[in-house]
Amino acid sequence: MIHDTGRVKRRRLRREWKRSGTVGLLDVLAFRVWYQLTRRRQEHAWRERVLAELCSRYPDLPANVPTIHVGTPNSPEAQAFVRDAAPDVMLALCKYILKPAVFTAARVGTFVLHPGICPEYRNAHGCFWAIVHDDDRVGMTLLRIDEGIDTGPIYGYFTHPHDLSRQSHIVIQNSMTFENLDAIGERISEVCGGGATPMTVQGRASAMWGQPRLTPYLAWRWRHR
Repeated sequence: MIHDTGRVKRRRLRREWKRSGTVGLLDVLAFRVWYQLTRRRQEHAWRERVLAELCSRYPDLPANVPTIHVGTPNSPEAQAFVRDAAPDVMLALCKYILKPAVFTAARVGTFVLHPGICPEYRNAHGCFWAIVHDDDRVGMTLLRIDEGIDTGPIYGYFTHPHDLSRQSHIVIQNSMTFENLDAIGERISEVCGGGATPMTVQGRASAMWGQPRLTPYLAWRWRHR
């Protein structure tokens, strides 16, 4: 269980500023303000509904499941935790670039459910950027972590019908995962059993994206008004 600290959040802010510049960072912050004012309540209601459905569908975790609370998954404590667990496979649900000591701890590998179609929409918020660019490739990518940023072997794409006029990009990208849990589990089982091979992406464009911005979002809404 990862609990972001203020230091981590400030570091992300500086990283976004270095990548996007002052104007770009202001565009990012403007989008967040707009989102809080217009979509946050809708997203919260959706999350509560999905959580209730998942809790009714799956049993509670047994009390003896080992857990650890850390500020970063790359901490020495986290590294020791996964090393002692000696896992066959790991699933990383976090916004961190994991160190090799962490993602190589699993025998088969460590996988992520990336919100975006790779390699075209690597890094952050791939669904958002596909939407504002009128690209039909809105979905989730199951890939195995390597030392790059979403550059590892790809084992599947998962999509789900969505309504851009009513749903936020957060709801859309999370739906790609929650509506495909059984299929994702089956695919990971196939990988562990040696029955799945990585998909070929040779010749396809590869691009990294960042945090959502208000300007491209408003431009998209104007085109589709």
